[in-house]
Amino acid sequence: MTIINSLCETVLTNEPMRKYTSFRIGGPADFMAFPKTADELINVWKACKENDIPITVLGDGANVLVFDDGIRGVVVFTHKMNAIEPLENDRVKAQSGARLSALAEVACNASLSGLAFASGIPGTIGGAVFMNAGAYDYEMKDVIESVTLFLNGETVTKTNEEMQFGYRKSFVQSGEMLVLEAVFKLEKGDSTQIREQMKELNARRKKSQPLDVHSAGSFFKRPPGFFAGKLIQDSGLKGYAVGDAQVSDKHAGFVVNKGNATAKDILTLMHHVQKTVFENYGVNLEPEVQILG
Repeated sequence: MTIINSLCETVLTNEPMRKYTSFRIGGPADFMAFPKTADELINVWKACKENDIPITVLGDGANVLVFDDGIRGVVVFTHKMNAIEPLENDRVKAQSGARLSALAEVACNASLSGLAFASGIPGTIGGAVFMNAGAYDYEMKDVIESVTLFLNGETVTKTNEEMQFGYRKSFVQSGEMLVLEAVFKLEKGDSTQIREQMKELNARRKKSQPLDVHSAGSFFKRPPGFFAGKLIQDSGLKGYAVGDAQVSDKHAGFVVNKGNATAKDILTLMHHVQKTVFENYGVNLEPEVQILG
């Protein structure tokens, strides 16, 4: 695809998505691009839209399940757009491809509190904004001041309120747009205390979650008034498997790939879990993981 090659330094062809997703699952992408700047990202986006080429934008492949036959068109990974810059007045600016763990580290080193909860969340700023990612009773909406988007052919900045954050949702889900960067409003703190908080939360995460097995993170959204993992565990599904896809025997809210799971295995397991939980409790479980392809 000459048009994309001319706009981005690194473009791969027929590349397996399983190499680039935290699930280690997914067939080939027709083309895969790795922009280094916001301008490169915007130019690839424009070229795809003008030429009716499907485009999928990802951070670093966390929180997604890609079908076994892959993704048509162009898949863009933004993780090379990863600049993070402390600003005045207890603010930090981060490009969409920066990892949450790196952002939390920069904030800690600058003695700015508010992002310890994000230090162990996999993924990048763009995906975190898209999903209003959160953990331990905190979410992105609690620390984001503004987000810069490419929307309707121009670069615009939206305030926290204009981003319409809700549980695992944001304004970005309402239409076609790109997340370019975000500014975080934090508070002065003590770097030693912040680091201890980060260590404590990450120790809790390591103790309760299957971090040593490939997964896409928490698989289902939390249904109102319930916890997905408890409903699944109480339905007797902890450890339930389809091929190498398994409801984690460590935390039932996670679906893991024990080695060679396919997307079909994951989806078959997902539908069985949804059906069983609904039959037992009348609760519809909605996937938090984005299913692509």
